[in-house]
Amino acid sequence: MTLKETNKIETNRYQLEIIIDGEQFREAIKQAYRKEGKKITVPGYRPGKAPLAMIEARYGSEVFFEDALNLLYADAVEAAINESGLKVIDDKMDFELVSISKEDGVDFKVSVTTYPEIELEAYKGLKAERPLVKVEAAEVNAEIKSLQERNARMVSVEDRAAKKGDTVVIDFEGFKDGVAFDGGKAEGHSLELGSGQFIPGFEDQIIGKNIDDEFDVNVTFPEEYGAKELAGQPAVFKVKLHEIKLRELPAADDEFAKDVSEFETLKELKADLKKKALERKKKAAEEVVENILVQQIVDGIKGEIPEAMFTNRLNQSVEEFGYRLQSQGMSLDLYLQYTGSTIEQFRETFRPQAEMQVKYRLALEKIVELEGIKADEAAVEAEYAKIAEGYGVEIDKVKAVIPASEVEKDVAVGKAIDFVKENAVITDAVDEKKEAKKAAEKKTEE
Repeated sequence: MTLKETNKIETNRYQLEIIIDGEQFREAIKQAYRKEGKKITVPGYRPGKAPLAMIEARYGSEVFFEDALNLLYADAVEAAINESGLKVIDDKMDFELVSISKEDGVDFKVSVTTYPEIELEAYKGLKAERPLVKVEAAEVNAEIKSLQERNARMVSVEDRAAKKGDTVVIDFEGFKDGVAFDGGKAEGHSLELGSGQFIPGFEDQIIGKNIDDEFDVNVTFPEEYGAKELAGQPAVFKVKLHEIKLRELPAADDEFAKDVSEFETLKELKADLKKKALERKKKAAEEVVENILVQQIVDGIKGEIPEAMFTNRLNQSVEEFGYRLQSQGMSLDLYLQYTGSTIEQFRETFRPQAEMQVKYRLALEKIVELEGIKADEAAVEAEYAKIAEGYGVEIDKVKAVIPASEVEKDVAVGKAIDFVKENAVITDAVDEKKEAKKAAEKKTEE
């Protein structure tokens, strides 16, 4: 294979002219003959036994040209791209045959899309404000309440009527025009009053009733109700109330802390919850700072980005979403039916995110190039370990699948955003309440 010419035909688009010599092409013809010749019948020869020369004489010398070119094409194009030094971003290549013969070989052209040549307005000295990071006592108390809710128990109530928030155990049967309808009967059914699980108005009419009460509940089915014969129709449910139960929360004390955590006291548990909440908020604040800086860099990109890059990212996003659906037992086609969307409409919902991701990556790769950022061996090994842990496989298996060059590139890109943050002017948001309190104290002192 010989790369004859490389010509830029438009922005981010190049045409490569590639030569496959006669000797290599003739050898490929022989390979094609050995593979495909068995399917060809020539009078006077047993099926699949006709010599190459006889097949060519009967069907034309070019009979195996297409098969032979297919055998050589992929390797020839890959070698030409490597020799050209171009960074190709997609596999959609326009093909043009210049000439082909058994004696001289093949001369053809392919047009490829390449990575864009971009410039950045600025990536040093950018400004961002870090959000205020603090944890209020109310937030910790809310987490304690959540733990109480998760560890609550149901207790029977016998000395009062049912009220909102209670769980009642009931028998019921529904009637329309005095006739029981299918699916309207149950015994020993548990229902949380106020949960909105039943037809509007049903739960409200149980509130105030006592154990062993038997009563009618009058409702009207919603117009959009699934059973057409009941949609928009009035109905009567005959109900008997058997039991009233209440969620009882455990007391928030030291014993509770021992039961739900490794701590001995409620004070220690609260301190740990506050610490973890603070860590989460700090991480979230750093992500906000990073996003602000990245947006400034992306907004300053100069250069024409090929649509193919956005298309590739869109395809990946759709595939990833499809895999997540499969893990939940649903296909993408079924999801589209439920949402009433076409695949084209669904794809476009990912476009803003896809465009941002592509520009973000291009910008960081440009910073890597401009600053000569390298990935050290320890960082690459750590990234391999992180990937292995994420997929729950051995690190050697990850290394066998993902080339080191790709991991090195990802690590370098990660260092690029660190570089941007280190060279940015980052200020902390002002705690207005705290500042107001200080001002008030100062004024009092004066």
